[in-house]
Amino acid sequence: MGNETLRVAMAAVGETADSLAGKVRVDPKTAGRWVSQGRIPHARTRYAVAKVLGREVAELWPHPGRRRNLPWFHRWAELERAAISIHSYEPLLVPGLLQTEAYARAILSTGGLLPPAEVERIVAGRLDRQAVLDAEAPPQLVAVIDEVVLRRLVGDRAVMAGQVAHLAAAAEREHVQVRVIPAESPWHTGLAGPFVLAGLPDGAELAYIDNQLRGQVINDPVDVASLRRRWESVAGEALPSRGSTALIREVATTWS
Repeated sequence: MGNETLRVAMAAVGETADSLAGKVRVDPKTAGRWVSQGRIPHARTRYAVAKVLGREVAELWPHPGRRRNLPWFHRWAELERAAISIHSYEPLLVPGLLQTEAYARAILSTGGLLPPAEVERIVAGRLDRQAVLDAEAPPQLVAVIDEVVLRRLVGDRAVMAGQVAHLAAAAEREHVQVRVIPAESPWHTGLAGPFVLAGLPDGAELAYIDNQLRGQVINDPVDVASLRRRWESVAGEALPSRGSTALIREVATTWS
């Protein structure tokens, strides 16, 4: 089954399989299969094609797991899959890409604000996102968290024991760094709120910020540059990778 949406988008801007293939650096036969056979390219290639055609990635290739994410999160989830680097700062929670299923469920269930079915839908979407870290060419992830994230009870002690152990294991992966800002550190710029920066294959950088209602993708260069400066500031407050991993393992013993 072909991809009619892609064919129409290509025709609208005068692109052929050959010309599009040249711009995104793939074999023309491969690009042809996207249209004629409905083949789905790698996330980074999808991003490049969408940029050439002036469309949203999700418009050309609705992702199988996108229904599980909140509607306003779809664009960021696709950018996350296309990214070659992700820099995340979280002052209060473990970042979504590093959450265990039990931790994510406990967070979303707190207060009874969401129906159980909605909780399970969002948890499933969050776990789907984590597959990016197991991809053939995964992004380089650097996650900075405050020490309170490791010590504040979420769910019960078993949930925290599993989550902190999971962080320690993740930090051993070559493409993942988990860095911790010690509790005794004074006020720093990151405490104004969480944010994420995603570096894309074409050199562009976008950001994502979240609040109580919804998240927002930031693509204004001035705003992204401001968040990049904040990232450099908070990263400077964190312990180096080895020291952070040692601290994570130390805190893990307090939950077991």
